[in-house]
Amino acid sequence: MSAEPLPTSDVIGLTKVAPFSRRGFMTASAAVTAGYTLAAGPVRADVIKTDTNGLVTGDVKIKVADGEMPGYFARPAGVSNPPVVLVAMEIFGLHEYIKDVTRRLAKLGAFAVAPDYYFRKGTDLTKITDIKDLLPIVNAKPDAELLSDLDAKVAWAGSQGGDTAKLGIIGFCRGGRTVWEYAAHSGTLKASVAFYGPPVDPPNPLWPKSPLQLAPEMKAPVLDLYGGADTGIPVAQVEQLKAALAENKKTAEFKIYPEAPHGFHADYRGSYRKDAAEDAWKQAQAWFKKYGVLS
Repeated sequence: MSAEPLPTSDVIGLTKVAPFSRRGFMTASAAVTAGYTLAAGPVRADVIKTDTNGLVTGDVKIKVADGEMPGYFARPAGVSNPPVVLVAMEIFGLHEYIKDVTRRLAKLGAFAVAPDYYFRKGTDLTKITDIKDLLPIVNAKPDAELLSDLDAKVAWAGSQGGDTAKLGIIGFCRGGRTVWEYAAHSGTLKASVAFYGPPVDPPNPLWPKSPLQLAPEMKAPVLDLYGGADTGIPVAQVEQLKAALAENKKTAEFKIYPEAPHGFHADYRGSYRKDAAEDAWKQAQAWFKKYGVLS
């Protein structure tokens, strides 16, 4: 009998948020029609919806060593050599929230690309309705393969006219961890933004080093955005990561929103906190501008 997958701190934070009223949420059928996942819980009716005016957007498949990786992109229409920003998704797959973030970045002038790097299991994660059914899939993703997939996406964006000399990455939840991993891997990355990415991993032979262990290897500046009420990522753990980066003289800034839970930027979930989310988005923009990703 196979062992149950270990819960990671991002999953704990997702599943243990403060109670909320279900009024103001879409029906399950409406949420699915709108393109949202159900595994994260009920979907808010007043989600942020970014239009495609002035953008070129679409689905794409990128050639990787063992197949074709799906993805979604958004870029400003008629703009030559836009900067490239990778969008690292949560565990829930390439659903509408992640696509909307991609469009938001394109509105800021970026060629934003969100890869679906869990595609090899042949399962659409957005259609899975229970987190426990997601864990065996997402926890089986080797870091080496993940980093290779991201490199392939960068190469594709470059082949499509994106300026990979102005490369950034932004990620949420498990995608926040992906940001840390990629910032330690890529020598061409200019700036990174991690929303509530777990600093410490549970034991997993496919994940050789956690973000905390990678502190000496960080190659790009990282902005780190956390919720002080995150039940999965203790503030003490965040402070430990902050100290490790400072000890290794790495460029990083941390902002903790005291009352915000895990997933505070996810405007489709009950964990959304408008003030924290809006401020964090402003901080992310400023970070990308400071390090030459966005102009």
